[in-house]
Amino acid sequence: MSVPAAFMGVILIWSTTPLAIKWSGQGGGFLFGVSARMLLGMLCCLALMGLLSVPMPRDRRALATYLIAGLGMYGSMLATYWGAQFIPSGLVSVLFGLTPVVTGVLAAHWLGERLFTPGRIGGALLGLGGLMLLFNDELGALSQGRWGAAAVMFAVILHSASAVGVKRIGADMPAMAMAGGGLAVAVPLYLLTWWLVDATLPQTLPTRTLGSIIYLGVVGSVIGFVLFYYVLKRLEASSIALVTLVTPVLALMLGDWLAGEHLSPRVWMASAVILSGLAMHQWADRWLLRAPAQ
Repeated sequence: MSVPAAFMGVILIWSTTPLAIKWSGQGGGFLFGVSARMLLGMLCCLALMGLLSVPMPRDRRALATYLIAGLGMYGSMLATYWGAQFIPSGLVSVLFGLTPVVTGVLAAHWLGERLFTPGRIGGALLGLGGLMLLFNDELGALSQGRWGAAAVMFAVILHSASAVGVKRIGADMPAMAMAGGGLAVAVPLYLLTWWLVDATLPQTLPTRTLGSIIYLGVVGSVIGFVLFYYVLKRLEASSIALVTLVTPVLALMLGDWLAGEHLSPRVWMASAVILSGLAMHQWADRWLLRAPAQ
């Protein structure tokens, strides 16, 4: 596969995931939707590992990695699915666009990575300003809108903390094994939560709901993961960062076109401020370093 085709595949999959998350919870409940998606994703991932003879290490570091990754998958996706019930799907993608900023803050604390640079500080402050603008807008008029957005931001923090924790452990293993092991930890927790809270199987599922669950389990959880790491090995990290800028815009448009999630100009403005903060966080320091040489 060509790198540009894989890159476009990642963008398309990540752009459609928030809307599919919203649809997968309709008809069977968000707990059934996320549990079914993760179970399907785990089965597909483990089957693919068997087909490709990808080993799954079982040393102490590997087991700690599976645990941290699995707890991150469980907490972050559970919060995302709950929050997605109350806010437009495009905003889910916009909020997840802040993942590099949150990850940078946590990495500075836990890994000693450099954070306090003009570009990164400015980007974080701009992203925070966009969040404040977003939370003060029509979210309050939506049913539990602010709670939904807060849940997704909590999911971003959990996802970032899990990623930094996995990096801190530093286990040397295939990325697919990391995903398979993490899913093997997360899926029993999902099933237990579903059984304790709901424990009812829907008699019938709308075609759109069933299709969304299958899409998320196979395409979102497995194909998207493989394409992302394929691209990651062949492009610079700065190019990969473009994904977090492009996907929220496409997700907002798809939510508008396909689900009628019409957003006010102020919400679009808040989203633009958040994405501008992300761009500043990623590239402002490089621009500042190049400026004297010009």
